[in-house]
This record gives sequence, C-alpha cells and structure tokens, in this order.
Amino acid sequence: MSDKVLMKGNEAIAEAAIKAGCKCFFGYPITPQNEIPEYMAKRMPKVGGVFLQAESEVAAINMVYGAAGAGARVMTSSSSPGISLKQEGISYIAGADLPCVIVNMVRGGPGLGGIQAAQSDYFQAVKGGGHGDYRLVVLAPSSVQEAVDLVQEAFDIADIYRMPVMILGDGMIGQMMEPVEFKAGQRRQIPEKNWATTGTGGKRKKNVINSLYIEPDVLEKLVFDRYEKYKKIEETEAKYEMVNCEDADIILVAYGTTARIAKTAMKAIREQGYKVGLIRPVTLWPFPSEAFKTAAKTAKAFLTVEMSTGQMVEDVKLSVNGEKPVYFFGRTGGVVPTPAEIIERIKNISGGER
Repeated sequence: MSDKVLMKGNEAIAEAAIKAGCKCFFGYPITPQNEIPEYMAKRMPKVGGVFLQAESEVAAINMVYGAAGAGARVMTSSSSPGISLKQEGISYIAGADLPCVIVNMVRGGPGLGGIQAAQSDYFQAVKGGGHGDYRLVVLAPSSVQEAVDLVQEAFDIADIYRMPVMILGDGMIGQMMEPVEFKAGQRRQIPEKNWATTGTGGKRKKNVINSLYIEPDVLEKLVFDRYEKYKKIEETEAKYEMVNCEDADIILVAYGTTARIAKTAMKAIREQGYKVGLIRPVTLWPFPSEAFKTAAKTAKAFLTVEMSTGQMVEDVKLSVNGEKPVYFFGRTGGVVPTPAEIIERIKNISGGER
C-alpha cells in the first residue's frame, strides 16, 4: 500500500518543512506562493511551531534573522519582488553565518511583472542578490516530490554550513498537483548549535550574533574564511542529473520545471534519429561544472533552455570553457517554452544532421 498523497506543490513544500523540524515561519502574501503561508498558518500551531504573517517582506526576513540566531529551524517564502525586498536581510543573515531556508516561487518580472511562472531570478539567486561577498546554496526542484526531498536537504545544508539555503521554484511547480511521499530516511549529521543565543545558564560566555566589523582586516579574514567554506561546498554539494549524454551530439541544459519540457523534447527528437542528451543542474549554486567538462569531451554542442532571456547560459559557457559552442533558447515574461519549439531549435543547430 502506497503512502503517497496528492498535494499541490506549495502545500507539499510547507509540509516538508514541518517534517524537517521547521519551528518558525515568517512571511507575507504574494502570488504564486500564497498556499505556503496559508498552509503554515493552519499547521504550525498544531505542531508547537510559530507562524506569523509579518507587516512586510522586510519585517519577515528580519524575524527569520532573529529566530535563526536563537538556533531555531526557520523558513520564509515569497515570490520575485518579495524576495527583492528581503535581499538586505538575506545579506545580514549570511554575514552573521546563520542557517535558514528561503523559498522563491519565481514569477515574471522585472517590477511587478506578472504572476505566471518564470526563471528570471537566476542571477539574483546564484550571484548573491544582496550587498557584499556571500553565496546561497540554491536548490532547483523539477517535481513536487523533488521539492519535498530538497526542503529536507535545504535545512540540513543550512545547519551544517551555517548559511542561508534557497529553494528556487516557479509558479508551475507551486501550483501543480502530484503524488508525494514524505520519507523518514536517515538525516545528515547536524552539528550542535553552540553559537546560538539560547541563554548561558552561567556556564559559558555570552553568544553575540553580529555582522558588523569595523576593522577591515577582521572583516576581510571573515569573508575569506567564508569563501573557504564555499569552496568546500562546491567540492561536495553539487548535484545534477545526466540523461542520454554518453552518445549525445547536442546536450540540452535546463533546470526546474523547464527541464521536464526539455526532457520531453529530447525523447521525441531521439525517436527521429537525433542524438540528444540532457544535463539538469539540481544545485544552481554550487553549479555542477564538472558534469559539463566531462560532457564537453564527446558532445558537439550545448543548448541551454530557460524561462528567461538567458541567465544560466553564462554559467554553462564558463563550465564548457570554450571547448564546444553553447546556444540558447528561452521564453520569458511568463511564457512557457514548448517541446516543439525546442525541437525546432535543435534541428536549426544541427543543420539537419542526425
């Protein structure tokens, strides 16, 4: 008998956070992620947690800062313009070396844009959208089940490395319904939070959560130390999926729900005799560069497919390092690319060769 239940993506993400031990949620409504705070409002009081709808996105992220500093597993969620408002707070959290999970269900932009799905927040997510030298681990699920699994992973990574982790979804994955299973499996080893402001009990020195360092040499050392940590993350935490890349002449590159469309196009065009594969980054940062270096040894070209004007394509080009040509196809503003459009682009690149 299956333990799977049919759930909308946003609600499944919220339930996954609760099962991962999230004790505090602070947020503010914005389409297309409103089901996350709605679900949390109902469930958190029943599991001994705290839900609070803040007066703004700015207030919400600073509440996250406070709860994270006290050692709680804490999450916030929003969509594109709301995430922009949170950027200063995210930078503060990164500067204070605090763990938290941030969900961005991306909509079209810039500005208020539209409420349809998009992937145009890639730069903001992976390049450090706020001020200063810092990074977020960014996880991009392509199904509701994977979103559930990556939420658990996000909380663990945040605690292990003491940094914010972002789940980068979109309006489609937030609104679609799929069967999901909440797996009990073995969690990763989480270090004790002996840095948290939980009270000293007279047994230790006071802990102070801070991101202000007046002396340049002190701040520089902290930033360099943080980047040593990021280097370790790049070596150990990169995740990706490779499909039919062994014999592929052209390799599609796509993430999130766009990867599902690209996979459909790949299957269809392989039936026509074209050798096409797919690389799907699961971590957008750290970007899985090694997968591209390996694939570039045999592939003739790469085609990056995005719901944007081309943001991830830059990281693909850097990873391929000029070894093979990298092409781009994208739709934006909330328009979703179709398998037929991707197939047409593949045929244009290949010049009709199979």
